[in-house]
Amino acid sequence: MRLGHIELFVRDPKKSLEFYRDVLGMEVIAIQGEQFIWLRGGAIELLLRPGSGAAEAGSYAAASTGLVLYTDDLKTTAEALRRRGLVFRGTDGSEHCLTFTDPDGHWYQLVNPDGH
Repeated sequence: MRLGHIELFVRDPKKSLEFYRDVLGMEVIAIQGEQFIWLRGGAIELLLRPGSGAAEAGSYAAASTGLVLYTDDLKTTAEALRRRGLVFRGTDGSEHCLTFTDPDGHWYQLVNPDGH
């Protein structure tokens, strides 16, 4: 058995598409019926689909799930994301583990796996 893809339930797939494509830089694979948006980030595929979004959590540690994005250069990637409008919401116990949410409240962590 292996992980196929990750499905994220979002309130507005088109709005979420802007975040994932324009801010995070993910590749659009397909859009089905303007409601189901397939994206690729590295080797992982995401499906944005209509739903209620994530349960609101006040911090990464309080969330029920978290997705971790890897980068080889944390400082450079963080600055590029900030220029595209991303607002980091804190850290997960270390300045090397930056956290943020998408428009629906799904929590992410940005790390260099070699540096933490």
